[in-house]
Amino acid sequence: MDFTQIFTYVAAFLIGAILGLIGGGGSILTVPLLVYFLGFNPIIATAYSLFVVGSSSLVGVVQKYRKGLVDFKTGLAFSFPSFIAVFISRRYLVPAIPDVLFTIGDFALTKGMAIMIFFAIIMFLAAFSMIKTKQKDSISNGSQPYYKTFVQGIIIGVITGLIGAGGGFLYVPALVLWAGLDMKKAVGTSLVIVAINSLIGFSGDAQTLDIDWFFLLTFSLLTIVGILVGGYFSKFVSGKKLKKSFGYFVLVMSIYIIFKELVF
Repeated sequence: MDFTQIFTYVAAFLIGAILGLIGGGGSILTVPLLVYFLGFNPIIATAYSLFVVGSSSLVGVVQKYRKGLVDFKTGLAFSFPSFIAVFISRRYLVPAIPDVLFTIGDFALTKGMAIMIFFAIIMFLAAFSMIKTKQKDSISNGSQPYYKTFVQGIIIGVITGLIGAGGGFLYVPALVLWAGLDMKKAVGTSLVIVAINSLIGFSGDAQTLDIDWFFLLTFSLLTIVGILVGGYFSKFVSGKKLKKSFGYFVLVMSIYIIFKELVF
């Protein structure tokens, strides 16, 4: 086993540990790791990320359910439109995007470049949500009409399908502001949506891409081990401080990706 493999598997464990410690965010590092360190095509990287996010979120659901922090009814209500959007995005939308979107002189915006730039923008938004020190609890007096939930689920599902990240940082505020859940239950419920969306989205990729199952399963297993270890140590450390520090790291990473894609 060479250094690259060792580093990759250690990184998989650390990504899981971050998820276990702060309850989210770690999976957003999977795509940059696969693209910039291992040299995967962004399409493959986002597909692999969906599988990693989906399988690790299942473990998170079990952890949160034991603590009574999962509202399955609300989670499934969001999941239905979302997983349809994720599947269609991965199965049809991503393959349909032209390899070169446009050219200006010597500059050409490729499909992979566009996906990574969009991913960096989502990372920036995720970083901002993690850096914020105050998080409002539920301010809704009740559930919103389902048609609004349906539209919101589709929009977030398309974003999830394009970037290969779980979208938990989008679902949590949606569940708090629109579904009327308190913050802790929104975090647990979001994992249900993320798990369903990610794994169904990946099933669309499995029909169009050649999957290295040994690598993917090994990476995912180490991420899950990291989640279990991080979840254990989360009771001894301040999750808020960790989340804020990690938010700044993600912010720097998002700027780096944009700089690398447009300047290098």
